[in-house]
Amino acid sequence: MTNNWIAVASAEHVRLGRAQGFMQVNHGKLAPLRRISAGDCVVYYSPTEVMRKPDGLQSFTAIGHVRENEPYQASMHGGKFHPFRRDVDWLMANETPIRPLLDHLEFTAGKQNWGYQMRFGLFKISPQDMALIAQTLGA
Repeated sequence: MTNNWIAVASAEHVRLGRAQGFMQVNHGKLAPLRRISAGDCVVYYSPTEVMRKPDGLQSFTAIGHVRENEPYQASMHGGKFHPFRRDVDWLMANETPIRPLLDHLEFTAGKQNWGYQMRFGLFKISPQDMALIAQTLGA
């Protein structure tokens, strides 16, 4: 059985991963990536364009399917940062704001503090929510 996930990262970081065919979450931690399996669907939510610079972007920025391989460690910033990643087959999709969907998604409908669970960096969503997000993204 496949699962559906929302991962959270700045749009700048998501676009880098999309261009290079990978995902990473929670500043490169391994444990969250171990929860994901090959074939799972992942959609990224980006609260901002750039990390730690609040700008109100609040958009879905990528959607794809996790590849067969296991998480692996990469090297960035001249070998000073070694995040864990998983490879993803990203779909063609249009970045789209979350606000028009808030009343229609199970994980946000009727919740004043809908963004709270985004703080965890990775969480499961229902097949219905994933289908609505995918349709909205044009994926």
